[in-house]
Amino acid sequence: MGILVFFLFAFVALVIISSVFKVALALLLPVILWMLAGMFAGRIMRGRGYGPLADILLGLVGGIVGSWLFGLVGLNIGSGIIGGLIVGTIGAVVVVYIGRLINGSPRQIV
Repeated sequence: MGILVFFLFAFVALVIISSVFKVALALLLPVILWMLAGMFAGRIMRGRGYGPLADILLGLVGGIVGSWLFGLVGLNIGSGIIGGLIVGTIGAVVVVYIGRLINGSPRQIV
């Protein structure tokens, strides 16, 4: 149910933002996908997520890091919805793992 509500709010936000700021929907779709990727990464690395705001921020940072890492390695998963979700989730998992290495937290994947 929560994912359905998320997609509903995401769609409404896309329509409002694109009409108010004259921004193309194509630029906002990756951001929405990366937010969802943060939720997936939180569930992979912690088991229950880090909370709504932290998951969103984690997904945004993870999407940027994932895009950079995949570009650095020369891999191309695709530019569709699934590809963006995979890249964002992998990037967010890498961000969490590096954060755990820096803070000295346990590196347990639940």
